Amino acid sequence: MLVDHWPLLGLRLNTGHLELRLPASEELSDLADLAAEGMHHPGSRPFLVSWPGRAPKDRARALVQRHWQDRGDWSTSNWSLALAVFADGQVVGQQDISARDYPVLREVSTFSWLGVRHHGKGIGTQMRAAALHLAFAGLGATDATSGAFDDNISSLRVSEKLGYQPDGIERLAAHGQVTTTRRLRLTRHQWESTDRPPVTITGLAPCLPMFGLPADGR
Repeated sequence: MLVDHWPLLGLRLNTGHLELRLPASEELSDLADLAAEGMHHPGSRPFLVSWPGRAPKDRARALVQRHWQDRGDWSTSNWSLALAVFADGQVVGQQDISARDYPVLREVSTFSWLGVRHHGKGIGTQMRAAALHLAFAGLGATDATSGAFDDNISSLRVSEKLGYQPDGIERLAAHGQVTTTRRLRLTRHQWESTDRPPVTITGLAPCLPMFGLPADGR
């Protein structure tokens, strides 16, 4: 079976209401359709990368290509895990967790998006909490980082709820303009000290070598 060769296909994160996992082929199609419907409201530009602002058909194709690229380029020194998020069996968005030189640094970063019709339901907090549980409880991370534009209030609120602390600012050129990104950092101590939704992980043990970790995750 394919999962024997790519064990990440068997990884599952569950919050009770949500399930996060790599999408199968038809589910990736559903995720692309959702991206085509819209990842943010008209007039807003919450993402540094430009492809979410493309025309619907091009946006959907770019998402599929990114998923294929993430799998094809995977290495223990540079990986990005793009998990589809399902609520009651329906795909509602995507939660990414990525790292460089993870076996040494033990630091991850996160990125996520929700289909516009699923905004405002508290899903963003749960899916980020699931990714953080994988990082800290599953992979032994010491730190998790995130970032958001000054006007991306929803993302900043999620980070605040989950215990992130300010980690400076960064000025970037995005969409032809100067933008300010707020960097945020969550340490293991802060994560352990903050109330968060319960999360369960299944299928992690066979995946640990793909993250450059020994069988016990330490």
